[in-house]
Amino acid sequence: MQLRYNFRLYPSPGQRAALAKAFGCARTVFNDGLRIRQEARENGLPYVSDGDLSKRVITQAKQTPERSWLGEVSAVVLQQALADLNTAYRNFFASLSGKRKGPKIAAPRFRSRKDNRQAIRFTKNARFTVTAGGKLRLPKIGDLKVKWSRDLPSEPSSVTVIKDASGRYFASFVVGAGGESLPEIASEVGIDLGLTHFAVLSDGRKIDNPRWLRRAERRLKKAQQTLSRKAKGSNNRKKAVVKVAKAHAEVADTRRDWAHKLSTELVRDNQAIYVENLAVSGLGRTRLAKSVHDAGWAQFTAMLAYKAARYGRHFVKVDRWFPSSKLCSACGALQEKMPLNVRSWACSCGAVHDRDVNAAVNILAAGRAERLNACGGTVRPAA
Repeated sequence: MQLRYNFRLYPSPGQRAALAKAFGCARTVFNDGLRIRQEARENGLPYVSDGDLSKRVITQAKQTPERSWLGEVSAVVLQQALADLNTAYRNFFASLSGKRKGPKIAAPRFRSRKDNRQAIRFTKNARFTVTAGGKLRLPKIGDLKVKWSRDLPSEPSSVTVIKDASGRYFASFVVGAGGESLPEIASEVGIDLGLTHFAVLSDGRKIDNPRWLRRAERRLKKAQQTLSRKAKGSNNRKKAVVKVAKAHAEVADTRRDWAHKLSTELVRDNQAIYVENLAVSGLGRTRLAKSVHDAGWAQFTAMLAYKAARYGRHFVKVDRWFPSSKLCSACGALQEKMPLNVRSWACSCGAVHDRDVNAAVNILAAGRAERLNACGGTVRPAA
């Protein structure tokens, strides 16, 4: 499987200028290609092929006075920018025809120098290398200082240099990682995600919701108020924008780090993990949207999925319509309704349930049944 390893970069002032030039050239090639295809569609002309588009916006454009400066950056950067445009169009057409599952994808849009995220990609053709001194050598940019937090498991196939809204630079390496199966253990766990507690496990353990955004609200509010008082277009406003971006980046980094640690612990200590397939995009449009996005359920479950696949664990998402909260885990009786304000309830069989723990136990049972059926077990019960 392929994984991404991200590391912080610390370019010098000259290297920052070279990176800015590369960002601008890649953005120009992307926009030129998008403009040509849009004009062809408006004039009723055939769709411009990938090869023809590359000749027009890269090869021929370098020979014109208006685009001669495209030759000052690596050609691989320009080719990868055009490859991103081609991929965006393929995904758009697949979404229109119904071949691509999930929500509908919009047509590609023009890139702006004011976008929060700027990125360029180097493949093996660009001959980027990691020097003996631990620096990242990029063509026509130089040797960049890298803060190595861990070793790469294999030779990277590509590297993406990213500049985020707070002005930080990162190198994202794509590497191939083989299976690193952990020793098999007997324990399995069902997880009920929520807002009062971030996760309630089927063994009764409750993990508090850290609420990282709520904790930082005062600091974020103050930074945003300072930004709103700056004159538009002034240098002080640009500095205030960076301060707001840094404050939000700190919250996002803290949330991501916490989710990594928790997901690693659960994958290490359990052979199988079962969670409910929540409709996060739908919940994000309710009055609880801020709390839902602050929790980061989608990010957490994505971490569980790829870590389970990497280390030989089983990960199953239970159907979101499964009535885990209304089902008695002792006798299987289904309650007619279960309002959110009911946190504990008693079944007619005499069992008294904590709402979240009972849901986690039911998710564990449902996940085991789905896994058994997927592995060739009996679907219909015996007569």
